[in-house]
This record gives sequence, structure tokens and C-alpha cells, in this order.
Amino acid sequence: MSDMRVKDLAGTVGITAERLVEQLNEAGINVSKPDDLITEEQKQSLLKFLQQRHGKAEDSDASSPRKITLKRKSVSEIKLGGAARGGKSVSVEVRKKRTYVKRSDTEPSGAAEDLLKQKAAEEHAAEVTKQEEQRLQETKRKQEEAARLKQQLDEQEAAEVAAAIEAENKANEEAQRAAEEEQKALEAEAKAKKPAAKGKKKEEELTPSQLAHKKLEEADAKRRAANLARVEAEKALEAKRKAREEEEALEKAREEAKAAAAEAQAKEQKAAARKTKDAEAKHERGKSGRRGRREDDDFERKELHVSEGKGGRRKKKKGASGGRVSVRDQEHGFSKPTAPVVREVNVPETINVSELAQRMSVKAAEVIKALMGMGTMATINQVLDQDTAVIVVEEMGHVAKPIRENVVEEALQVSDEELGESVTRAPVVTVMGHVDHGKTSLLDYIRRTKVTSGEAGGITQHIGAYRVETSRGEIAFLDTPGHAAFTEMRSRGAKVTDIVILVVAADDGVMPQTIEAVQHAKAAGSVIIVAINKMDKPEANPDRVKQELANHEVIPEDWGGDVQFVPVSALTGEGVEDLLEAISLQAEIMELKAPEIGPAHGTVIEARLDKGRGTVVTVLVQQGTLNKGDIVVVGQEYGRVRAMFNEKGEQVDKAGPSTPVELLGLSGTPAAGDELQAAPDDKTAREIADFRHTKAREQKMAQQQAAKLDDMFNKMEEGDVKTLNVVIKGDVHGSVEAVSQGLQKLSTDKVKVRVVGSGVGGINETDAQLAAASDAILIGFNVRADNAARKVIAEKGLDVQYFSIIYDLLDVVTKAMTGMLEPVFRDEIIGLARVDDVFRSPKFGDIAGCLVLEGSVKRNNPIRVLRDNVVIYEGELESLRRFKDDVNEVNAGVECGIGVKNYKDVKPGDQIEVYERVEVKPTL
Repeated sequence: MSDMRVKDLAGTVGITAERLVEQLNEAGINVSKPDDLITEEQKQSLLKFLQQRHGKAEDSDASSPRKITLKRKSVSEIKLGGAARGGKSVSVEVRKKRTYVKRSDTEPSGAAEDLLKQKAAEEHAAEVTKQEEQRLQETKRKQEEAARLKQQLDEQEAAEVAAAIEAENKANEEAQRAAEEEQKALEAEAKAKKPAAKGKKKEEELTPSQLAHKKLEEADAKRRAANLARVEAEKALEAKRKAREEEEALEKAREEAKAAAAEAQAKEQKAAARKTKDAEAKHERGKSGRRGRREDDDFERKELHVSEGKGGRRKKKKGASGGRVSVRDQEHGFSKPTAPVVREVNVPETINVSELAQRMSVKAAEVIKALMGMGTMATINQVLDQDTAVIVVEEMGHVAKPIRENVVEEALQVSDEELGESVTRAPVVTVMGHVDHGKTSLLDYIRRTKVTSGEAGGITQHIGAYRVETSRGEIAFLDTPGHAAFTEMRSRGAKVTDIVILVVAADDGVMPQTIEAVQHAKAAGSVIIVAINKMDKPEANPDRVKQELANHEVIPEDWGGDVQFVPVSALTGEGVEDLLEAISLQAEIMELKAPEIGPAHGTVIEARLDKGRGTVVTVLVQQGTLNKGDIVVVGQEYGRVRAMFNEKGEQVDKAGPSTPVELLGLSGTPAAGDELQAAPDDKTAREIADFRHTKAREQKMAQQQAAKLDDMFNKMEEGDVKTLNVVIKGDVHGSVEAVSQGLQKLSTDKVKVRVVGSGVGGINETDAQLAAASDAILIGFNVRADNAARKVIAEKGLDVQYFSIIYDLLDVVTKAMTGMLEPVFRDEIIGLARVDDVFRSPKFGDIAGCLVLEGSVKRNNPIRVLRDNVVIYEGELESLRRFKDDVNEVNAGVECGIGVKNYKDVKPGDQIEVYERVEVKPTL
């Protein structure tokens, strides 16, 4: 039954019958009492009426939700710490909640909000308009008041000026009238008197004119005084007028400031209203699910006025009260200079265009323009010399100040006043000679110590510096295993060595290293004293030594030369005293002197890094005194001398000239041969060390960039060329020369032979070390390696070849060169198959049913797929079957199934070519 009574419906919906009757009447359904019947159509009408009253659209479904909330949760892991250190994983759970509201539910409220916003905007606009009108009226009133006051002041000033001018005219008229009356009176008096004599009458006539002239001058003075008074009055009026104008300008500035403040306040209110409006619009867009700007957004750039303390994250000093402009100021802070700015520019020896422009505070383009005007084409990175840079600076109106690069090091230069008087110093003696000729053993006997026993293999491994007390006085000895550091020191101009003792074994004679030692000593300009050692052996022959050295221009004194020859024996001590006497005599002849008072200056003999003590530097002091605690600069390093030790390992507090010491405290390890200089303070030492380090780096970069174009092409050509390094030792010089020339003729475009070292004699330890450093092959032609060399060869795993026939040597080297060539591979076709059909396999995919036409097909060989005799794919066989059996090889004329690895586009008619790669032996 579709009809029901009102009270039954009220009981169903849970309200009173009287309330339901009222709602029915409001909905336009004529019902008067609870017992009346209502139809189904009337109930639907009541439902629509109630839905419209509660803001729901007519066509919306009552059961549809108005709001949907979605919740999402995602879990991820973050790994903390490294895996090698046992890192752990942390689970991170992210929860997201998003609410969707039906648009129809928001439209009525949105319309109401729009009405409210429009009304508020209209009220705000009316208020702003009213304030603007009041401000304009107030400004107009003040302007009228100011004009009225100005008019009154102008009228008063005009009256004062007119009165002053009238007073001046009146005074002038009175003065003129008085002068005329006096003139008339004088003339009448002159006519009335009768002269007594002719000369006296002439005198009486001149007197009245003079008096009249005097009266005129007095009248002019009065007139000038009146004019001066008028000028003073005008100046006073001008001052009053200027003061009044300044007061008016100040008042006008105050009015403009008030107007600007009012305008700023209005803009702030307008911006706040716009911000509120934009926020509401953004909220409205968020409800409607749209992003981006509204169509009615104002795209103009506006100034944002914010209150003090809310203008961003930066905290500025508090200024005047009120808001401030946070986006951009009304005026920039740059004021145009009234005169050209002239700067003093420091110009070093070299400077590029960019840095020069920066020092003049101009753009690099202007410097380039100036250079082009001078006829020089330059780029922004072009390096200019000092003269050109000075001309450019002066051309652009600045003052150039050339500076020297070594001006920093001038602080280390010691004047003659700082150095004391020169005193006699001990000689510095360097012991040189061939290996195992007894250099260190001779020093052992002199020092009465056993230094040799502490060295590896009984040979000197480091440079030693000793100061020895003898009966003839103190002598500083330097014992060095090689000559590289010695030559380096000589090239730096440091006079480290005064006397060179050349040790030659009497039983061995002059050896190659002996000749090298003679050459080094002569290049250094040092005095040579020859010590003929091992005189205790029965096979000793000193005359042979003299003869061989005479061939190298070392002439003994008894042969008419100037070189002392002293026969000694480091084992028995024979002749050692004679050697010390020869050294003392030579030192007296040389008159060695050096200042003892003043800043220290010396040379690094040796430097090493000690694990416990840090940098340990052996220094030979040459002049001055080095004290504990001094600030020193050594090459590119600097530091304070924390401790000093003598040759006995005892700690000392100071070291004078010709004294070798070990010092601690430098910032790094210097190079052998670097100069030591005392610095006045730590700051100067640091600046000098940094300057030297920067200069060395720049020189290194310049050397790297100095490669010419030809060198670049040569390096490009040699990039793919292999090099075979060899070290050659032979029995005679002719054999070594022949082997070297023969090996160099073997060089080709692919492999080149480079002889890194050659010599006459057996293969020694030096040759082995050279071969290890240069990755070379050791070749002995009729010679063998000694025990020390064999030890190095075994440790380094060097390749040593001995030959007695030159042809065998050339053949072996040719094979070695061939072995250095990269292998060459060639593809050789072993089979060809034609695809007749394609089958589908669930395991291998497409299987090509083929017939082998030529050769044989082998599994796991590389293949090529040909279509119309064009290679379309290269790969390898994945499967090879004969019927259902896997096979490794299928010969010609047999059908088979071929599966191509990672290729699915095989079609009937294709050809599968099977090949293998064969290595071909390369040739030179």
C-alpha cells in the first residue's frame, strides 16, 4: 500500500506528527491533521524540499557520500653506515591522508563566500577612497596656507626694500642741497671781500673752491655709506628669504614623508587585502582540485611592504619605525663619482689581462680595447710582461707600481752590519772515489769509529757529515755514495766543499767512477788531494795510479803539478797523519774564513723522514750561528728549530760555521742542496715558503705547457709505439758500440729499441738498479754480473741475457720485440647453413631448421646471420640438434636445428655462417 497516514510516517522517521505536518505544509502539501493520508509522490516532494533546504542538489543521490578520505601507507628501508663496518637498516613508514569533498556541497557556501568577499572589498575600497580624499583635502589646505604666508612675506619684504630705497634717495637729495647752499654762500662771501694785494687776492679766490671740493668729498662719503647700508639691508633680506625657503622646503619634505607614509600604509592594507584574497582563492582552488593561478590574478610586479622583523631570515639592525620595502628599494646606493678614480696598481713581472683588469676595477674588455689601441691583440687569459702592463695601466689613467717577484725574499738578505767579523773556519772536505776503494774505511780510521759496520752490505747508503777533532784542528768531512747531490749543490752555487779527497785503490787503479769524481771536482772548482789507499797490499802500485790520473790532467807535485798525492792505508793507519797535514796545509793556503756572529746560513746535506721524530735534516752551517729556537726557511719548507744533534748524537744548542748538525722541526722534507736561512719571525718565514712553493708550481706548469706543436705530434705518433729498453755492458768499448748500433737499427714503426745505459766492465749493482728503474733488459757481452748485482736481479726479477756472438744477441732481441707486439686475429669461415623453416621451442624460442651447405657447424662458435648476402646479426650458437639429440658438430649435407642466442628474427631463406677466430703471429 503506497498511501499512509501522517502519524505513521512520523513514527517511521522518528519525529512528532505536528512537526511533520508543519514540514508538509512548508513543502506545499495540503495536510491539516495527523490522520490525513499522503501518497508516495507527496513523500518524494517532501524529501526533495528537505534536501534543498539542507543544501543538497536535487539530482544528487541521498546515499552517495559527500566526503571521501583515502589513507595510504608505504614502508621503506634506509641503510645507515657502510656495509664493511656492519651498517644497520632502519625501517621508515610514511603515512599519507587525502580528503576529497564533493563539489556540489561546496558551491552554495562558495557563492556565499564570494558575496561576503565582494562586500568586504567594496567596504575596503570605500574606506580607502575616503582616506585618500581626506588626505588630498588636508594637502590642499596646507598648500593654500603656505601660499598665503609666502605672499605676506613677499609684500613685507617689498615694503622694506622700498622704504630703504626712499631713505637713500632722500639722504642723497639732502646732501646735494647742502653742498649747493654752501657753494652759494662761499661765492657771496668771496664777492663781498676786497683784496688788499694782487697776490693775496689770488690766494683768497682759491680757498673757497678747495673748501667746496672738500664738501663734495664729504657728500660722496655719506652717499657711499648710504649705499653700503642699502647693500647690508639687501643681504639681510636675502638671508631671511633663504631661511624662509629652507623652512618651506623642510615643511614640504615633512609633508611628502607623511604622504609617503600614508601611501605606504594604504599599499600595505591593499597588499594585505590582496594576500587574503589570494589565500582564499588558493583555498578555493584546493577545494575544486585545480592548480595554478586564477584567471583574474594580478600579474604586475608589486612592492611587498612588511612589518619590522618579518622580512625574511636575515636579522638586520633596527631602523626607523614602520614598515619597509623588502623586495627592492626606491633608490640604489650608488653615487656617481665626481672625479676620475686613480688607483695605484701593483704590477708583477708577469700578469694576465683578467687579473690586471681586476686590480684596476675595470672590465677585462676595456683592457683588451686599450691593448688593441696600442696595436696588441690579446685575450682575457693573455699573459703580459711587466713593461706592457705598466703602459696599459698608465694609458687608462692609473698609477703603475712595478714590483719584483723576489721582493718577499729580501727580508732574508743579511746586511754587512748584521754579520760580525770573519774568523777562520774549519775546512769542509768531501771524500769521493770508486766503489769499494775504501772511502768510508778511511773516515772510520780518522774518526776511530766503525760506521761501515752499520751500513747494509758494508757500503754507504746515505750521505754522512762528520766534524772531526784532529791534532791539526777541526775538519768537517762529507761522505757521499754518489755524486748527484754533490753536483746539485754545485749547480745551486753553494760552496759546500772546499777540498775533495780522491780515494784510489793502489791495487785497482783508476776506475770509471774515479774519472767521474775528477770531472765533478773540476766542475766544482774544488782543490783535489789524491789519497792512494790500500798501500798495505803487496800488489799495490802507486806509480800506476799516478800515470793513469796524469792522463786525466791530475798531475802530482813531484811530476811538476799542483796536486798532492798521499799514500795511505785505512787498515793499518799508514799515511793518515800525512793526509791530515796535507788537508791542514791546503786549508791554510786557501785562508778559509766566515762570519761567526749573525743569522745562520747553510746547505742541506741530507733529509729524511723519521717515524718517531718527524723530519730530520742534516745541515752544514756555512756562516753565522744557528741557535736552538731559531725560525728558519729551507727551500719550500719552514719551521722552528726544536732540537739539534751533532755527529755523536748529542744534543747541542748552537752550531757555528763549518759545523754539520741534524735539526728537527721543519714543516716538511726539503731537497738535498736547498739553502737554509734564518728568518726574523714566523710570519715572514711562512710567506717566503709559500711564495717559493707557488713559484715552483708555476714553473712546473709552465714547463708542462711549453711543449711545441712538433713535440705534440711526435707524442701522438709515439702513442701506439712500444719501446724496448736495454742496458748493455761489454768487455771492450768497441763491442759495446757495435752492439748499441746493431740494436738501434732493429727499431721499427711498431717497436723501438732504446739504450738507457751502456758501459765497459761487468754488470754491477748500479746497472741492475738502472735496469729495474727503467724496466729494461740487461745484456752482458762477454761479461758477467757480480754478487751484488745478482742479488738485485733476483730481488727485482730482472731479465739478464749473456752473449758472446753478436748475431745471437740480435736474434734474441728481435724475438723480444716481436713478443711485445699485440696479437693479430683473423676470422676463418668453417661452415655455412641455409634456413629452410623456423620452429617454436618453449625452451630456446625460435629454432631454425637448417641444411648445412658447406663445411661443418660447431656448437658455441661465433656465427653471422646473412639475409640477401648482407650480415644482419653477429652472435653465437646456443643450441645445435640433430633430430631431438644435442650434437656438437654437424657436417655438410645434413639437416639440423640451430638456436641462435639472443636473436628471434630468423626467417626462412636466411643463411647462418659459422666461423672461428685464428691468431696470426705478428711480424715486425
